[in-house]
Amino acid sequence: MVSELSDGLTIWTFDWVPEGPRGYVRDLRLRWACEEAGLSYCVGSVPFKDRGAEHLAMQPFGQVPYLTDGDVSLFESGACLLHLSEKSETLMPQERTLRAETLSWILSALNSVEMVSVPWWFVGLSSPPENPLEGWLRARLAVLEDVLTARDWLVDDRFTAADLILADVLRPPWIRGIGDYPATNAYIDRICARPAFAKAHADQIAHFSRADETREA
Repeated sequence: MVSELSDGLTIWTFDWVPEGPRGYVRDLRLRWACEEAGLSYCVGSVPFKDRGAEHLAMQPFGQVPYLTDGDVSLFESGACLLHLSEKSETLMPQERTLRAETLSWILSALNSVEMVSVPWWFVGLSSPPENPLEGWLRARLAVLEDVLTARDWLVDDRFTAADLILADVLRPPWIRGIGDYPATNAYIDRICARPAFAKAHADQIAHFSRADETREA
């Protein structure tokens, strides 16, 4: 539920991006988490082209998203997601063993899957005859296929922030097109069919589309 910019929970993203990344900029992860948890939030923006000292003070690499919550500020989507997860049992189970499992899957989505898929994609942009990282990525996807064949959710019998982040890591079409992983694809479809994802995705697209209108004016 998005509100006007205030001193409360604010997700910061770029004021504009080209059409290609729209729907995949990582502030969507935080929008989605807030929508799932029913957390009120607002969205602030920083310049895409002129990344100045104010931006770098909040995100030293000049990236997005970063998050402010009163006097607390965080950068990196994983850290921000963990902060939001502490605010809602919808995202993070309170039971000790389930919480540990959720944390493990969140970090594995970022460190064991995205850490492979992003370099694989980047190397592939140059259209090499053979992508040297493809075997590595396929091995990771094979592990997930085994896991998701045996269960509907990563933790217990319910949606958590672990499902949110893993589905977001896996949903880009350039990853989904790499091979035949039916259980994984069904899992991504199921998670991304959630109303909170649809709302967050539409809001991000609208945010950048409004910027188009401003640039054209």
